[in-house]
Amino acid sequence: MIAILALLPALANPAAAEEPPRPTAPGAPADAGIHWPSFRGPRASGVSEGRPLPVRWKVESGEGIAWKTRIPGLGHSSPIVWGDRLFVTSAVGPTDEPSLRVGLYGDIASVPDEGIHRFNVYCLARATGRILWERTAHTGVPRVKRHTKASHANSTPATDGKRVVAFFGSEGLHVHDMEGTLIWKKDLGILDSGFFRVPEAQWGFASSPVIHEDLVIVQCDVQGGGFLAAFRLSDGQEAWRTPRKDVPTWSTPTVYADGSSFRVALNGWKRIAGYDAGTGKEVWWLQGGGDIPVPTPVVAHGLIFITNAHGGPSPVYAVPADAAGEIGPPGSPPGKGLAWSVTRGGAYMQTPIVYGDLLHVCRDNGALSVFEARTGRVLHERRLGGGTSGFTASAVAGDGKLYYTAESGEVLVLRAGPEPELLATNELADVAMATPAISGGALYFRTRSHVIAVDDRASSKPRD
Repeated sequence: MIAILALLPALANPAAAEEPPRPTAPGAPADAGIHWPSFRGPRASGVSEGRPLPVRWKVESGEGIAWKTRIPGLGHSSPIVWGDRLFVTSAVGPTDEPSLRVGLYGDIASVPDEGIHRFNVYCLARATGRILWERTAHTGVPRVKRHTKASHANSTPATDGKRVVAFFGSEGLHVHDMEGTLIWKKDLGILDSGFFRVPEAQWGFASSPVIHEDLVIVQCDVQGGGFLAAFRLSDGQEAWRTPRKDVPTWSTPTVYADGSSFRVALNGWKRIAGYDAGTGKEVWWLQGGGDIPVPTPVVAHGLIFITNAHGGPSPVYAVPADAAGEIGPPGSPPGKGLAWSVTRGGAYMQTPIVYGDLLHVCRDNGALSVFEARTGRVLHERRLGGGTSGFTASAVAGDGKLYYTAESGEVLVLRAGPEPELLATNELADVAMATPAISGGALYFRTRSHVIAVDDRASSKPRD
């Protein structure tokens, strides 16, 4: 078995201002290009439009790098951005170089007891990378061990521009204001998302919180007693809780609109499902697929795209956003609720991305499939990288380009289209497990030891 984890304004260039406007992908979210408030950005789409984005950069020489800031400890949470601020989390243990084993391998082992950690939240200035504040949300020995490829800070934070939600699994849910003042915290108990077939193999926790109106919603599929819950963002009071009888998952929930109401889509093995966002009541459900679900549901073109790929099956499902009741498995006759599906070709680690009319599904070995999003017709298949690097970070897109980050630190830039074209391969010079963020025409990468701002308008050597 392949190892599991859910695993993540610069100085202007006058010439850049003279470039003609570049076309945007039809169907992509038309945001202002600044806020990237949670895992995978607005609506978990992974897409940000409205600004030109870089193609080539060199971290070691500083070319195209606005700044580079060291973050202590180890964390695979992705950066998030609101306005002029960037947020990231980390778990800082007793050693400067905590163990981390990346690549394509099949070890289910846990990392032995690592001692006392500080579970930290960092706020950085988006323009300069300067750390504005650092808060320790919790201090103690981690209550659950991590996988050799994971960290104790896998969950990406979320913000609504007033509050920042950081989730450290068994170390609790913590909400600060934008200046770092703690508003509330909540202990949700032991959240062990380890291997259900070998319970002693602990892997940590990775599902990220999402914010919907005045609710923070968390998916906690764990070793016994799993649940989906919503807490009031203002004071932490529980709004609703729905039991989940599923195996441990590493997926993040996605909130989407269905007419005048909102729903929450969850990946799973025994229970892929949609819930009413206001009450937690289950609305639709589907059983089957891979038995360690990791990718987050993606919503586009009135469809919910869900994939998982472990234990044999590797399906891709396209569920109508207005689905209700039980939905048939792949291969079911028309009328059972699926718009389309395939039984093989899905992803184990990465969340897919819909860019324009195309659905891109990339497996952890770099095998990329491009589907026609509305019909499921396969348009193109290719291999990214040399086949030896793992791909855990999910793709992001904008300005007609797709960005795929390998665990080794290579970032492949593709021109989007039915047959994506490789434009450049860039090195981050460090291990990279987290999904990048896009804001204001810059890319923000979380590596093992730094957050790096890539912006081709940068003209000075970055600070570290």
